[in-house]
Amino acid sequence: MEKKQYFCSLIRFIMINVALIGAGNMGGALARGWSKSKQVSLTVADRNEPLLRKLREECPEVKVTTENREAIRGAEIIVLVVKPWLMPDVIAEIRDDVDVERQIIISDAANYTTEKLETDFGKSGQYFYVIPNIGAEYGVSMSFIAKSLYSSEENTQKVLALYALCGETMLVSEQQVAAGMMMASCGIAYVMRMVRAMMEGGVEMGFYPQDAQNIAEQTMLGAVTLLRQSGLHPEMAIDKVTTPGGVTIKGLNELDMAGFNAAVIRCLRAGLK
Repeated sequence: MEKKQYFCSLIRFIMINVALIGAGNMGGALARGWSKSKQVSLTVADRNEPLLRKLREECPEVKVTTENREAIRGAEIIVLVVKPWLMPDVIAEIRDDVDVERQIIISDAANYTTEKLETDFGKSGQYFYVIPNIGAEYGVSMSFIAKSLYSSEENTQKVLALYALCGETMLVSEQQVAAGMMMASCGIAYVMRMVRAMMEGGVEMGFYPQDAQNIAEQTMLGAVTLLRQSGLHPEMAIDKVTTPGGVTIKGLNELDMAGFNAAVIRCLRAGLK
């Protein structure tokens, strides 16, 4: 069975000019992912010069600058990947140089919605609120994309296509982005914690830490690949490795008694409070 696709019908572009403001963990992951695609003419702006130098060493074709206003000149898409509390200052700096009717403006800052973009820029425009994750660097991000009321279908497809270069995309309502962020952006950290717990158990049972990590990673990869290739519901896949009176069901029962499912659900909901 084919893997379920989240992509909308995407337009293809040969090369698109993108200005990315912010080269931190998320901005750097996007920059590296887009650089690998060879389909983005990218300029990255950040005040941190050592960070820019490192990015340029890894991705020589990426242009870098410490000036935000310089980065956005000629850009078709402007991506803002700074901390939410820095967004008003960054927007105030570039506002007079941005043509919101021609340029696409994207917020990759948590909870910095299209409504906030419209308020800060002072007029309606082609605004998008997008939450990817750091898997973007390796082409395995899950990106949630919400558009403003006035965003055109053509520009929506451009944004979908841009983020599809870094993984899978889902067009959602703005209200759904927060839930998507908890599952896929914050969710990466939750999965890492599961890997760490499996490592600790492996070490206790006699494996060296690196071997335990490799086992946990391969097991996680195997589970995901099985679900995607087979199309099975997780419980149906679990039945394939759970025999009556066997060791798997004993472990599953321990997880249930420890409140594993409830803990996962609570951690996902925590960020929505």
